[in-house]
Amino acid sequence: MSILENYAKRMYNKKVYDCDNTEIYNLLMELVTDETAKLPTRDQDEKKKLYYFSAEFLIGKVLSNNLINLGIYNQINNELIANGKSLMDIEHTEKEPSLGNGGLGRLAACFVDSITKMGINGDGVGLNYHFGLFKQEFDDNQQVTVPDEWLTDKNWIRRTQISFEVPYRDFVLKSTLYDLNILGYKQTHRNRLRLFDLDSVNPNIIEEGTINFNKNNIKENLTLFLYPDDSSHEGRLLRIYQQYFMVSNGAQLILHEAKEKGSNLHDLADYAVIQINDTHPTFIIPELIRLLVEKGIDFDEATDIVSSITAFTNHTILAEALEKWPISDLECVMPHLVDEIRRLDDNIRQKYPNNPETWIIDDYSTVHMANMAIHYGFSVNGVAELHTEILKTSALKPFYDIYPDKFHNMTNGITFRRWVMDANKELSEYLDLKVGTLWHRNADLRGFLDFKDDERTLTKLRAIKHNSKLRLKKRLKDRMGIDLDEHSIIDIQIKRMHEYKRQQMNALWVIYKYCDIKNGNIPETPITVIFGGKAAPAYTIAQDIIHLILTLSELIRLDDEVAPHLQVIMVENYNVTYAQYLIPAADISEQISLASKEASGTGNMKLMANGALTIGTLDGANVEIRNEVGDDNIYIFGKESHEIIDLYNQNAYNSHEYYTREQIKPLVDFIISHGMLYFGNEERLYRLHNELVTKDYFMTLIDLEDYIETKEQMLRDYEDIDAWYKKSVVNIAKSGFFSSDRTIANYNDTIWHLPVSYGEE
Repeated sequence: MSILENYAKRMYNKKVYDCDNTEIYNLLMELVTDETAKLPTRDQDEKKKLYYFSAEFLIGKVLSNNLINLGIYNQINNELIANGKSLMDIEHTEKEPSLGNGGLGRLAACFVDSITKMGINGDGVGLNYHFGLFKQEFDDNQQVTVPDEWLTDKNWIRRTQISFEVPYRDFVLKSTLYDLNILGYKQTHRNRLRLFDLDSVNPNIIEEGTINFNKNNIKENLTLFLYPDDSSHEGRLLRIYQQYFMVSNGAQLILHEAKEKGSNLHDLADYAVIQINDTHPTFIIPELIRLLVEKGIDFDEATDIVSSITAFTNHTILAEALEKWPISDLECVMPHLVDEIRRLDDNIRQKYPNNPETWIIDDYSTVHMANMAIHYGFSVNGVAELHTEILKTSALKPFYDIYPDKFHNMTNGITFRRWVMDANKELSEYLDLKVGTLWHRNADLRGFLDFKDDERTLTKLRAIKHNSKLRLKKRLKDRMGIDLDEHSIIDIQIKRMHEYKRQQMNALWVIYKYCDIKNGNIPETPITVIFGGKAAPAYTIAQDIIHLILTLSELIRLDDEVAPHLQVIMVENYNVTYAQYLIPAADISEQISLASKEASGTGNMKLMANGALTIGTLDGANVEIRNEVGDDNIYIFGKESHEIIDLYNQNAYNSHEYYTREQIKPLVDFIISHGMLYFGNEERLYRLHNELVTKDYFMTLIDLEDYIETKEQMLRDYEDIDAWYKKSVVNIAKSGFFSSDRTIANYNDTIWHLPVSYGEE
């Protein structure tokens, strides 16, 4: 009797053939749980451990990824096929954990996967958000936010017996720790995602049909949502409550586990290393110092201990993303921690009296989280070569001048198990056939270059891409009732909605193309432009951009002249699951952020690995993608980072001068044209138009003409389909550098220095 038949008989007294999809999902969940239980945690065998702190872990659906990492995916899939079942259909039963939002959270998910795959003893530490950021819906061509109810009775998170007390000014909260097992590819051990929660959290306080709730009721709201709206004072305080809850629990967990292994806490550096993912977990520094002092260790020694084990990853040069908190707000939440922060700041003021820009508390009594992380950590890293260079020479130059040896570059990466083996099984199997299976472990696909001029390979890649488009077509039809033209060029921009990522520039190109078609210039191949991403509830302009895209989509759909040749789709509630449909189907990867503003990007890597060609600025990891594939296999446009930085420094960009240009003005004015106003919201469209004409802080218009020219060339190049797929082969073959396994190996060699064990061969 097969393994699935055993479970079906035991759980339902049925044959697999007679089970419905929900029953099969449940038995597969039971099977994976049983197989996982056979794997000890690496923590049981290793003295020193990595604690990877992140506000987000956007892990995606768990089932297939675990089947792949356990090495039983093909066996299970074949058994299901033999019983007339589809694993893809069964996976629809699974709800995606809503524990993150964008690239920061997806990077953290790839990293904990790779940490485990590389045989490193390391757990992720975060919070168990009951409703994530929010579920995005569209109504009247506008974003609507409702709770994302993912925490059903059947999920992969397991309650533990571990709890800690977290002290706030007016009360103490007792946490509950939940674990989610992280499996490494064919590894003999497992790590965990450690997620802290409160038993007192009460979803009933959320106003029906919204994500609004009483932000003062901390005991009942603390872990309801990721990044609660901070446009009010209560919302900002709630974010501080959340961050302190995460780090206080995490700090207590570190001390608890170190002491269990025999640490006397003076030697904590022999037992723990902490990586903080962006500034959100920075309070771990004063909190861990506070806890060590409570246990009898001198403040100066406690500071030295914490500084020797804490490393900081910087993800941005955007001033608004480098967290700063009024010290009065911290005193409202955890005044006992403010004492430590003031002492830490005093130390820095004494050391660097002439460098006020590096002080932790500025003259306005504002605490700078990044400053604290840099001073009291032993490592600071950027996430792409360009980003790290900008940190050194511009954004964090005063710190680099003080601590040049602390700064490192760790170019981001993605896990190929999720983003090729799981997301694009047909391509994965074809790569196995052409280059063998070792790439599952080392992501080395360079051997695929040998087939760049092989006609059968190019034909096969076209067939794989077409099948991925058919799969996406079914998804869009089932979820949104949209009919995708599978014979069209699929042009995709999927990322958090933000002006610096310039979805608005892509929308202006759509307007250009719409007008061009109306003027009788019909493209040889139809074009489908797909957007996906959420806008923060308080980010009005980002929501206006979503409205522009949705209004354009409706206008074009109802225009019989244009609709057969141009389609615009914005997917609703973009997430990891949607990405696994979109990325394999993409022909064009939009990476068009304003140069110097995107730290790295990881969507660019996922799309590249699946054979899409990049159109992008020389920003973030686009620079390194170009270095890998060469100028002939990527489409670069726009101003370079040094030019943009100079314009900001000199306050020399004038959007109105660009707006008045002959090619640009009609496109921007189209936003408030009669047709757009007929389908759209006048207030939103006029506000966005005015933003572009009078401000355009992220310089949409400066690159627009070059973007249009480059994209039009890209579409012309697509018509030589063999040449296009030769470029696609190069991108796939050179994508291996962007494996998160390589990134994690670099972190470990340079920063963590933990033992590794590569598991089964």
